[in-house]
Amino acid sequence: MPQLAPPSHPPYPHLLLLFLLPFLLISAINASSSTAKQKFKEAPQFYNSPACPSLNSDNINDMCSDLAIHVAMTLDAAYLRGSMAAIHSVLQHASCPQNLRFHFISSANHHHLLLTIFNSFPSLKFQIYPFDHTTVSGHISTSIRSALDCPLNYARNYLADLLPLCIHRIVYLDSDLVLVGDISKLAATPLGHHAVLAAPEYCNANFTSYFTPTFWANPTLSLIFAGRNACYFNTGVMVIDLDRWRDGDYTTKIVEWMELQKRMRIYELGSLPPFLLVFAGNIAPVDHRWNQHGLGGDNYRGLCRNLHPGPVSLLHWSGKGKPWMRLDANRACPLDALWARYDLLQTPYDLEA
Repeated sequence: MPQLAPPSHPPYPHLLLLFLLPFLLISAINASSSTAKQKFKEAPQFYNSPACPSLNSDNINDMCSDLAIHVAMTLDAAYLRGSMAAIHSVLQHASCPQNLRFHFISSANHHHLLLTIFNSFPSLKFQIYPFDHTTVSGHISTSIRSALDCPLNYARNYLADLLPLCIHRIVYLDSDLVLVGDISKLAATPLGHHAVLAAPEYCNANFTSYFTPTFWANPTLSLIFAGRNACYFNTGVMVIDLDRWRDGDYTTKIVEWMELQKRMRIYELGSLPPFLLVFAGNIAPVDHRWNQHGLGGDNYRGLCRNLHPGPVSLLHWSGKGKPWMRLDANRACPLDALWARYDLLQTPYDLEA
């Protein structure tokens, strides 16, 4: 915001600044609210195949049905366009789209987000749960990328507390991905007798790099992985048994590591390392076809990446580059065209048509 000059200066710059101040404020407000002005098209209606079980949609507890596939995502203005494309892709490729129940975690402007979802997906069964950022903000330490410090990134830690007790199993999805396979197959990932969650696991990654030398030099801390075949896993695609999570009080375990991080620097990467500390080596694997990851490019030069070898059921733009941003900047990578098929943003051309 412009500051008034010292009294010894001529008054004319003051008058100019005072004259320009309202316009500067208006420009700042317009820039910050540009995402809120995004308009989205209505998606096609998708219907169940004949083999899908009936959920008795007139039941007041319809959102709790054990026959439904429950999907959790976060919602915010910055990633709303990505979330809309992700929802669209899930519905389009689901064999039983009318049996999906979406649970959205949002930290602000719930009314605007609710209307946006409803207008584009009028038949979608969903609920929005407010997330109080003060729940976690006091536990967040700065990371190597400021985008990782957003409180909503940590909402996945609190799913078992935010969602009703009647929901026992959830598929958690990030907002920077699209599905090209039936989500029921992902939701059916076996957890075995003990695993709390399933996620895509990558044991070829350098696991030690996710923690600082301070962590590894402290035997009391590093021994946490003793006897565990600990590997990096991606928390952007998870299948979670909420009952087991609640029984084990895993939210508290994650928060305890975050509190330690505030006292001594043991990791650099935001919300991921606490998950690794609590779960690495004790999860069920998700087939890698459900996480063709890294399509956001590297975090330094933003280079485009190709698909990994093997079948593909989910494309994940993890990394710094997001497809909608690159498309708008006319710097799209080849695979961004696959994401664009599900983009519901209403362009000026759409409005004229």
